[in-house]
Amino acid sequence: MLRIGIDLGGSKIELIALERSGREALRRRVATPQRDYARTLRTVTDLVHEAERELGARGSVGIGIPGTLSLASGRVKNANSTCLNDRPLKEDLEAALAREVRLANDANCFALSEAIDGAGQGAAVVFGVILGTGVGGGIVAHGRVLTGPNAIAGEWGHNPLPLPVEADLPLPPCYCGRRGCIETYLSGPGLARDSGTGLEAPEIVARAAHGDERCEAALARYEERLARSLAGVINLLDPDVIVLGGGLSNIQRLYARVPDLWGAHVFSDRVTTRLVRHAHGDSSGVRGAAWLWDA
Repeated sequence: MLRIGIDLGGSKIELIALERSGREALRRRVATPQRDYARTLRTVTDLVHEAERELGARGSVGIGIPGTLSLASGRVKNANSTCLNDRPLKEDLEAALAREVRLANDANCFALSEAIDGAGQGAAVVFGVILGTGVGGGIVAHGRVLTGPNAIAGEWGHNPLPLPVEADLPLPPCYCGRRGCIETYLSGPGLARDSGTGLEAPEIVARAAHGDERCEAALARYEERLARSLAGVINLLDPDVIVLGGGLSNIQRLYARVPDLWGAHVFSDRVTTRLVRHAHGDSSGVRGAAWLWDA
């Protein structure tokens, strides 16, 4: 039986079909219909049916979403793709596909993929971090995703930035209705806003590498904030490894500089937690969605 995974993102919807061995059999990617729940539902359904027709086999379906399912209502909550919020996405997809569908937060899917056969393979506790348009996190312990009774395990991005200093003020507003969330500082848009240059994150990184002082200062602030924020995760969870994903995970200097900075905030005489880059790139989320049927 095939394992089909879907990464339902804000800008793209990606499908992967894995054979039982884990080998990739098929991959498709299309644009996400913007602010249109009904079209999004149809797009996901069509992708699954087309993949099954092409491969001549029926598959299990796992879906990573940029939010989570409320355990109270069964509807989507906390999604930054806001057209999904308060919608019965699982029920609607199960009706459209005529089978059980497993849904999980996209950061949980990322963490699961990296824990199974990625950068966190063999580690007992993996904390997976998404640093992109938003900031998410997922926890995998002994091969299983931790969800929690409130379905928010790993949601570090909507904790307040620890120990704000003058450079962190005023606290920026977050789409969730709070101010000063970690996401507002460590997302790609957060880095762009903080730099004051009008540049997007990739250009800030490139210019910093060529000696631009404003961009270098913005990256230094980013690294220090990331160190403070991850130190809180280490103090609470004490993971073996932290795996970074999302566009900002490609900033190579983070892997040396952030561990040098987080020790000042970790409640231990030494820190052996490893900070590593993803192994599967932007495929980790969709692969993890497919693996939901083993988790």
